[in-house]
Amino acid sequence: MRKLLVLALVGLAAQLVDGALGMAYGLTSSTLLLVAGVAPAAASASVHLAEIGTTLAAGVAHWRFGNVDWRVVGRIAVPGALGAFAGATFLSSISTESAAPWMAGILFTLGAYLLVRFSRPLRANRAAGRVRGRFLGPLGLVAGFVDATGGGGWGPVATPALLVSGRMEPRKVIGSVDTAEFVVAGAASIGFLIGLGSEGFLLPTVAALLAGGLVAAPLAAWLVRIVPAQLLGATIGGVIVLTNARTLLRAGDAGGAVPPAVYALLAVGWLGALALAVRALRRTRRARATGDAALADTVPAPTPAAAAPVDATPRFAAAER
Repeated sequence: MRKLLVLALVGLAAQLVDGALGMAYGLTSSTLLLVAGVAPAAASASVHLAEIGTTLAAGVAHWRFGNVDWRVVGRIAVPGALGAFAGATFLSSISTESAAPWMAGILFTLGAYLLVRFSRPLRANRAAGRVRGRFLGPLGLVAGFVDATGGGGWGPVATPALLVSGRMEPRKVIGSVDTAEFVVAGAASIGFLIGLGSEGFLLPTVAALLAGGLVAAPLAAWLVRIVPAQLLGATIGGVIVLTNARTLLRAGDAGGAVPPAVYALLAVGWLGALALAVRALRRTRRARATGDAALADTVPAPTPAAAAPVDATPRFAAAER
């Protein structure tokens, strides 16, 4: 009972992060499940099965608020599903000992990406025109594979790539990526079912993650109003990096003074990223206060609370404007 309560809290924390950033549900859930001792393949399988429910709710909410470009969804979801199925099959075929450092390496890299991403404003290209299918296909394939093998990564890979293209409204980027993730999560779950069998899914874990996520949805909407996405993204990125660095150091049999030195170096980098995030946030607020048009292109615009859907992901979209 105590373990299920902990897992429900994991789902709650992951949904709070995802609700504030529009990404990182899988990254946060998988990282915390690995720390709790769950095998890598079982962790990714359980997270993806739980995501079928959370992404369905998110997709419906985005559709109701007009945040979905169905052309983009169709062109990124199918390659994403293929990549996720291949990634799930790959992860299911390797041993737990081999999978742990592989998954930790992917999570570490994505955590480092979050640190870099949220330590500075995103400068979008304002080029006209629609996103091309020849770009969406490979992007979906790579994002789906990374998502399944790393236990998360669909949002961190797909969302920024579409945002920097400047060819879609930020709210439609978030809505389309979240809606397509329902198909990706389903394909990954099928891959894990074939590779691991039904025993590969920890159903109590899935239920606990889902319950925690559903409870967190309204809390995420409240959190988004008081915690800047810039700071939350940098904070979560540092937690993911430090947590998975421990697994990588163990896999490399690093001993002696190496682990403390590595942790100290990562901590310094984390603090530096937080400092940059604070500076970027202050720059944002100064731009809003002074009406600086040059800075306004690189900073988030305020989003009315009434416009936020159930999972609050449009707050991240607003943060990219």
